[in-house]
Amino acid sequence: MLEKIKFLIGQPIGVSLKNGLSVSGVLCDANEDEILLLEYMYQEKFIQNHYDFKSIKGIYMFPYCKEEYIN
Repeated sequence: MLEKIKFLIGQPIGVSLKNGLSVSGVLCDANEDEILLLEYMYQEKFIQNHYDFKSIKGIYMFPYCKEEYIN
């Protein structure tokens, strides 16, 4: 699984957590234990958060832009 995740470094991803929450951001790094995700907070503020693989339910690539995603 780690090898597949390494290909996503620098890409926007969505992360589903086992506690029912979800987060999204740019994947900055990944190792055997955790991922490092750059998330947008507000205005010009960003934060890097670490997520342990034990707390992650799934990691998803963002889809390409299509008309169906536009409100």
